[in-house]
Amino acid sequence: MQIVGITNNSFVDYPGHIAMVVFLAGCNMNCYYCHNRDIIGKIKSNVVYAPEVIIRNLDEKKDFLDGIVITGGEPSLYADLPDFMREIKEKTKKLVKLDTNGTNPEMLKLVIEEKLIDFVAMDIKAPPNKYDETCSAKIDIKNIEKSINIIKNSNIDYEFRTTYAPSLKEADIIKLAKWLAKSGEVKKYALQQYRNPNVQLIDNRLLIPAHPKEYLLETLDKVKEIIPNSIVRGI
Repeated sequence: MQIVGITNNSFVDYPGHIAMVVFLAGCNMNCYYCHNRDIIGKIKSNVVYAPEVIIRNLDEKKDFLDGIVITGGEPSLYADLPDFMREIKEKTKKLVKLDTNGTNPEMLKLVIEEKLIDFVAMDIKAPPNKYDETCSAKIDIKNIEKSINIIKNSNIDYEFRTTYAPSLKEADIIKLAKWLAKSGEVKKYALQQYRNPNVQLIDNRLLIPAHPKEYLLETLDKVKEIIPNSIVRGI
């Protein structure tokens, strides 16, 4: 497991709480708007943190930190992720949140069934017909759908979220919302404002400005007709 970054931030899903955020390197997607582009590939840097250092740090700050967010990259690519989570739970008893792109439903099922996480946030990148284009990768939509259903049928807190990239239009988000809701109730969905990552121009879509706030809110109103418990974030 390559842990390449640590920070402390507000625990978005538990207002008023603070979490340690750890970043794991490597991703099987290559979204053009990724803000963690420097860690989605193979990391050559020597700055890699041992899991036991993270756990010790979390325990030492137990009076300050309420939990840990494991993000990336894509954490579910690591076979030893459950072992890391078990240690966190056994040694610190803290809340664990997982950020995932949903491409590894077997791993997701495992960590949920073993009660290793308390919250999961899954990125829904686009409607099915635009997934590969948005992620710049070949994605198995069946795995995405499996992960959606695993999360929906779990007894943990969760959130599905979509970055409203400028290459996505209102019709795409409506299609996405209907797809997400077709297998039953969605407890929470967040439509996030796009922020240009200000990186080297690797894709002409980076030249397209973010959607105006008004357009986001108009889209949100229509999404709420499909998923009532929807919010907008980042405006």
